[in-house]
Amino acid sequence: MAIWLDDLSRTRLTTGNLAELVRDKHVVGVTTNPTIFQKAIGGSSDAYDAQLRDLAVRGVTVDEAVRMMTAADVREAADVLRPVYDASNGRDGRVSIEVDPRLAHDTEATIAEAKQLAWLVDRPNTLIKIPATLAGLPAITAVIAEGISVNVTLIFSLERYRGVMDAFLTGLEQAKANGHDLSQIESVASFFVSRVDTEIDKRLDKLATPEAKAAKSKAAVANAQLAYQAYEEVFSSDRWKALAEAGAKPQRPLWASTGVKDPSLDDTLYVVELVAPGTVNTMPEATLNAVADHGVIRGDTVTGSYAAAQAAIDGLAGLGISYDDVVQVLEDEGVEKFEASWKELLDTVAVSLAKFAPKGGSAK
Repeated sequence: MAIWLDDLSRTRLTTGNLAELVRDKHVVGVTTNPTIFQKAIGGSSDAYDAQLRDLAVRGVTVDEAVRMMTAADVREAADVLRPVYDASNGRDGRVSIEVDPRLAHDTEATIAEAKQLAWLVDRPNTLIKIPATLAGLPAITAVIAEGISVNVTLIFSLERYRGVMDAFLTGLEQAKANGHDLSQIESVASFFVSRVDTEIDKRLDKLATPEAKAAKSKAAVANAQLAYQAYEEVFSSDRWKALAEAGAKPQRPLWASTGVKDPSLDDTLYVVELVAPGTVNTMPEATLNAVADHGVIRGDTVTGSYAAAQAAIDGLAGLGISYDDVVQVLEDEGVEKFEASWKELLDTVAVSLAKFAPKGGSAK
């Protein structure tokens, strides 16, 4: 299991904190999302003021300013992680940057944005994050076909995860036809964990029955375990073997949203219960510290668990909880939350650009 940090800010970079986490806490990658950048840039730190002032003088649009600021952070983080990238032959040392969440349901715009971000950051150890919406699936294929490495985000359902893996394989097949070196294309599939328990436990609490209480806080881990079962099936298929012979590397499952939301649960739950070969766990720093302090890693806690995991998911229907409805709600809310964070970030940057604009100028 590879450990990635689910957070990034310019302060982490300028203080050397990210480099310390790489050195001392075995962090080998970084993920970002619109909410993370909103908190970083919209916070009280003045770390972005110098760049904001320059952007204001140039009279750039708010959208362009946000992209320049986030790309700068990802570029510098990629440089910090470059030794890990080199040492792992490109497997780790990766830093992710997400396409504008407002494009989540627009395939062509997502493709164009992904290509632009890859050009803008201009680091070989970058991953472009594309949401696993229905419109995102063909975008994943098209971007990988261009030889661009991708982090697929906002995966909640097993069916959609299979669609993501199919999009990845199709993209590799097209990349091979386009003459790209498959060994240079990396991808992870970000399967969200804690939010599944949050949504299902909320519904179980409303039932207020002994059966419902017994089912609490079990679905998220079970869902992820079944996702790993699907991963094993796909990446042992003849279709995959043909790509592997051409140099392709598997798209690793990445456990995302692994910070525990329910304070009654073990704060290392979504790490210690999801240890399996070839996986990545991206976690906020609080979870990272908790695992380092008192997490008990018991080896592989995923393979061999599939029958019990399937029973846990199947049991939800007997309690009147629709798995399909839960995962659709979570996908819709995930996109909406990222859109809201992005809008808040744009509003914050607009105010800052106006503050730093030359007299008579304003943010566009």
